Amino acid sequence: MEDETRARGAGGTPGGIGEFLLGLAMAVAGAYLLTNRVSVTSGYWSLWGYNSFGMSLVPLVFGIGILFFNGKSIAGWLLLFVGTIIILAGILMNLQIYFQPTSLFNTIVMLVLLAGGIGLVARSLSSH
Repeated sequence: MEDETRARGAGGTPGGIGEFLLGLAMAVAGAYLLTNRVSVTSGYWSLWGYNSFGMSLVPLVFGIGILFFNGKSIAGWLLLFVGTIIILAGILMNLQIYFQPTSLFNTIVMLVLLAGGIGLVARSLSSH
């Protein structure tokens, strides 16, 4: 009976709302600081040494053409979907991610904020 009148916190557990908010703030700050030190670049798509982006457009263009002719065509929708997936996968596969030089202290602060924040959020969701 007493548990029913007590305020519910994070995740429906008793209490823990302060831990949840502090952990969330720490995790967001750590993730921001960490991702702020990452550079993302992209190269060109290659297949056997040749630029192959144009080849990835072929199923997409054929799918669009078929759909303009018959909007209910399953083959057209399938080609459109496959073409879109190929393009998105190609973009992701050609990304190069680099961690910019930073001091050891800053790296430790970023990782402690991120890991500590996730730990506090997980702790706030359990009953204690």
